[in-house]
Amino acid sequence: MAYHEFDARADELLPLRDVVYKKLRRAILMEELKAGDRLTEIHLADKLGVSRTPIREAIRKLELEGLVIMIPRRGTIVAEITEKELKDVLELRRVLDMFSADLACRRIDEEGKQALAKACADFERAIKSGDLREIAQKDVALHNIIVEATGNNVLRQMVANLSEQMYRYRVKYLKDDSRYETLLTEHRRIYESIVNRDRERAVKLAKEHIDNQQTAIMNQLHNWEAD
Repeated sequence: MAYHEFDARADELLPLRDVVYKKLRRAILMEELKAGDRLTEIHLADKLGVSRTPIREAIRKLELEGLVIMIPRRGTIVAEITEKELKDVLELRRVLDMFSADLACRRIDEEGKQALAKACADFERAIKSGDLREIAQKDVALHNIIVEATGNNVLRQMVANLSEQMYRYRVKYLKDDSRYETLLTEHRRIYESIVNRDRERAVKLAKEHIDNQQTAIMNQLHNWEAD
């Protein structure tokens, strides 16, 4: 659904400002609203068929997340993805994923193994569908199962908080379908190492998974700047 298509039925239990926030956030993450695009309250209110008040409140939340920025005499624009922000986020995610893989090897039970196998299959089906949103959701779900297998509630919360910042980078990475076969292979190998309780290999693969993601997104950013 494009950001300008407003369907209150989908979020009828949420306050209007939260519905607007979710739609604008999704549009930014999916790059329907691109970096540098200007957001004006009047234009968005007209597109979404709402008043300016929920637009203003939604934009304020997006600014707190760093997805939009206020620039004097230009107004509100969608924030660029910078190399510094990317490195900062992935630096922390790399450590958390390596730790999660290590703990999962030690603590995963049979139910967790089955859930992880299903998540790998779900991700493969999503890849075949070509639906970017579905691919991103199944990718998140797979990694969440690994974190759940650790049984560490603090780690689970840290990863959940970071996932909000990760999602924009994840979508950008997944837009390059030439990476799909590599992703499938990486997921399969991580799964195998965890169910076999091969801690050293699981940690190594988790690190490589994030390293490859960072390299690919960096290349995209450099190509975008060159254009």
